[in-house]
Amino acid sequence: MKAAELFVRCLENEGVDRIYGIPGEENIDVMDALLDSDIQFVTTRHEQGAAFMADVYGRLTGKAGVCLATLGPGATNLITGVADANMDLAPVVAIAGQGSTRRLHKESHQILDLVNLFEPISKYSTQIREPEIIPEVVRKAFKVAETEKPGCSFIDFPENIAGSEMAVKLPLRVQSPTLPDPSPTKIEQAAKLVSSAKFPLIMAGNGVIRARASENLVKFAEKLNIPVATTFMAKGAIPFSHTLSLGSVGLQATDYISCGFDRADLVICIGYDIVEYHPHLWHKNNRTKILHIHATPAEVDEHYIVESGVIGNIGVALDKIAESAVPHNDFLTANLRQTIINEVSEHANDTGFPVKPQKIMWDLRQVLDPRDIVISDVGAHKMWMARMYQAEHPNTCIISNGFASMGIAVPGAVAAKFVYPERKVVAVTGDAGFMMNSQEIETAIRHKLAFVILIWTDSEYGLIKWHQLRHFGRPSNISFRNPDFLKYAESFGAKGYRVESAGDLLPVLNEALNQDTVTIIDCPVDYSENMKLTEKLGELVCPI
Repeated sequence: MKAAELFVRCLENEGVDRIYGIPGEENIDVMDALLDSDIQFVTTRHEQGAAFMADVYGRLTGKAGVCLATLGPGATNLITGVADANMDLAPVVAIAGQGSTRRLHKESHQILDLVNLFEPISKYSTQIREPEIIPEVVRKAFKVAETEKPGCSFIDFPENIAGSEMAVKLPLRVQSPTLPDPSPTKIEQAAKLVSSAKFPLIMAGNGVIRARASENLVKFAEKLNIPVATTFMAKGAIPFSHTLSLGSVGLQATDYISCGFDRADLVICIGYDIVEYHPHLWHKNNRTKILHIHATPAEVDEHYIVESGVIGNIGVALDKIAESAVPHNDFLTANLRQTIINEVSEHANDTGFPVKPQKIMWDLRQVLDPRDIVISDVGAHKMWMARMYQAEHPNTCIISNGFASMGIAVPGAVAAKFVYPERKVVAVTGDAGFMMNSQEIETAIRHKLAFVILIWTDSEYGLIKWHQLRHFGRPSNISFRNPDFLKYAESFGAKGYRVESAGDLLPVLNEALNQDTVTIIDCPVDYSENMKLTEKLGELVCPI
């Protein structure tokens, strides 16, 4: 058998159902072997798009998404998406073809040391140097990528190894480690901390969603009557509609939820990774006690010195602590939560044009079912999505907040629609982020995927302008021109809409979501609200 055939069998053994990527000269043996496999190869229009698709697939499923490129520029084009997945703790296996091992030692066409290039942005980076080690390399790549904390594995597959003939070998049996139950001593210690606190507050991170422990989190909060804030990446870990939910925390500026952190004497960090929201932003005084509940030990940081760490299965930890801890009187949820709810609905009937971000948030939530999915790109709109989009279930609002790369929304929507064809999917993006990977619309059209791309149009790098105005009071080199997005959509065979008044948005969203193809909505946005929000939060008086 060919080494490439064994490689594909090993991918099948791992349960891979789809690979995103671009064929090239140095991966032709793998591409040929895939023709005899049930694995679907999704030919993308850019390797970055392929990596983002694998990234979002990993976030949504908990299984490693797979992307494939050729050597040299094909491999380097994967880097941004791979780094995003690795820092956002999404399981991904990235594969790149490579030149023959007979020319790796010298200056040669398109040859780069890919293993060392990917090593800093992956959990595991290796090259297949002998065909006999393929089962071990593939098994390790998937095991490492999917094990908490998850991330990216990279495999460099030289062309002469892929094309070599070898004796028949079988893939290795798939084994996944089971997280141990937490130590009873640590459970007892945590229960005492929770019971003795006067004003405890929960901060739930994406680790709760990765552990499929959202129900345990809700029961824990309910039994002990403790309010819950989530990071951007954990939206939906507790439904926004729940009476103990305080929404999302993560802005660098002081926000309403900061009031809860300022008053709390114990912050219970559950499945929280500091890459999601750095502790120096919410633990400025270094005096609040921290209880760390996670599958892995706490990161070392001067603002994150924990009183106790409960390591192991998060769901089991929450259940056990709740059995022993004493319930609390809710010290802030009612007033603070009502303030947040009022803000969310404040602009529901706003008629201003361009449309205010708050109005876009409100209308978008009205047209989507609780389990429909939004993929947020990175930009000024992300701040509004993170603050105001009301997620009711885990993984229904995907936000990149570790690496936070622009360009993820459109390829991410492609992946989401592949994973959940029965759900409505909306890519929420700025005009800048949209143009970075808009070529993947063709990929979606070719595969008959239907989703909506909602573009917040301002012809500027709005988030950068926001920061420039805050720091210097004037913008610098942030403007650009856009194509006609309606004609752009039509050139792909997609549908295009333009919002021309605030009243247009809701009916346009409804119509677009009922199309059987990709639809683009060009929605002018009033980003003067950004600075108004900055001023408002700067003058914030805690409602508790």
